[in-house]
Amino acid sequence: MKNKIAALISWIVAILFPAVVMLAFVRLLLTPFFPAAEYRMPGFPDDPYGFTQADRLKWSDISIDYLLNNENAEFFSAYQLPDGSPLYNERELSHMDDVKVLVHKGLEIYAIVLAVFLLSILLLVSLKHAAQLWKGLRAGGWLLIGIMLAILFSVALDFSAFFTWFHTLFFQGDSWIFYYSDTFIRLFPLRFWSDAFIYVSLLSLIIAVVAITQPFIKKKTRH
Repeated sequence: MKNKIAALISWIVAILFPAVVMLAFVRLLLTPFFPAAEYRMPGFPDDPYGFTQADRLKWSDISIDYLLNNENAEFFSAYQLPDGSPLYNERELSHMDDVKVLVHKGLEIYAIVLAVFLLSILLLVSLKHAAQLWKGLRAGGWLLIGIMLAILFSVALDFSAFFTWFHTLFFQGDSWIFYYSDTFIRLFPLRFWSDAFIYVSLLSLIIAVVAITQPFIKKKTRH
């Protein structure tokens, strides 16, 4: 009975592992660090409508703050562009609200997934089933590799189509489609999002490889 329980928990570890890793890196993107690094990347497109790098850093930080805080769209009423126009128009604010809801739900789900994942690891440790723990992490690593390779392939093949599919999956209607002159696109052009998917995928692949190889490294070390 103890072995069956350990095997079941091992599968829980395997299934949750990709979500834990991916969501951890997605959360890392929701910090001022990512825009600050991304805007300085070679070849990142300049804003044809006049935002400087400093402008982008300022407005992106404020936008990220909004996504993580508990304020409503009135939060942006305190901010205006140099010409006196609002930072975001009504369509952009509507999408920002949709993104905010998705972010908060995602963080809530991540907290639950992470708690169950860590509890599962603790249970396997308490049951003294290290082998099942590593089996679960290894299976989860392979699952994560499959998911990340699929994402990277989709990004490389046709990111615009992948980006459209992503938005139709998580958002209703076409509130996420903007003019190139809109603040949202000026701050976060397509390159910003394609790089975000690539970074999450590559970093996740590194963790997946570590999870897969770690048991073998331990075995070789013992010999």
